[in-house]
Amino acid sequence: SLVSPPPTGQVLTAEELNVLYEGIKLNKVNHYDYILTGYCRDQSFLEMVVDIIQGLKKANPSLIYVCDPVMGDHGAMYVPEHLLPVYKDKVVPLANILTPNQFEAELLTGRKINTEEDAVEVMDLLHKMGPETVVLTSTDIPSKNGDQFLVALGSHKIVKPDGTKTNQKIYMDIPKVDAVFVGTGDLFAAMLLAWTHYHPKDLKMACEKTVSVMHHVIKRTITYANEMAGPGKRPSPAQLELRMVQSKADIENPAIIVEAKIIQKPSH
Repeated sequence: SLVSPPPTGQVLTAEELNVLYEGIKLNKVNHYDYILTGYCRDQSFLEMVVDIIQGLKKANPSLIYVCDPVMGDHGAMYVPEHLLPVYKDKVVPLANILTPNQFEAELLTGRKINTEEDAVEVMDLLHKMGPETVVLTSTDIPSKNGDQFLVALGSHKIVKPDGTKTNQKIYMDIPKVDAVFVGTGDLFAAMLLAWTHYHPKDLKMACEKTVSVMHHVIKRTITYANEMAGPGKRPSPAQLELRMVQSKADIENPAIIVEAKIIQKPSH
């Protein structure tokens, strides 16, 4: 088996993050339209992120905060457990768009997901916590198309100009790829941010484009990795680095390979 050498370098501390933010404020460049957060394993750092986002939302009330609540997968947490209440009570209520996997959604709501109906309920519970848009990036729900597919779901709450609320819920079957990549979760959250910017009222289209970009990047990566590794050999982590630059055209204008299905018509 391939064992990667341990990563090296420094981890930014909460205090260092605050110094950077103070500098941004002093230079009056603290007007942001979007903030995206991902993996964080330090409580004081996460709480500093919350303080900064509150400040940035004061400076620009229409700022959109996209939160990927990276805590674990397949039933195991890979951040300290005491981060969960910080996410629940402080981070998620600030988020406009939330991209948990099934395990993270279960942690945040205390509810298990076994069926599509469970997933819909969990997304509604997450809406109640704050975010208008929730995407369950991967689930263990069996796909109707067989075990070569992964099920993802999304939900978007819309308040119409007359004050009535509607809700778009979607379901997607995503083709599985037999390899382990680093950075796919980050890419998903970044692409969802970009495509919801272009399609703010159409989660179906934003998710189709996001998942299609993922598909093209991963396909290009696995093709390249297999070529580099040679026949019958498993590619190394270096060969499986996502082919982002080479996928520029697909990222900007992806051919749609997955169609999202609407689960339930907007309720008036």
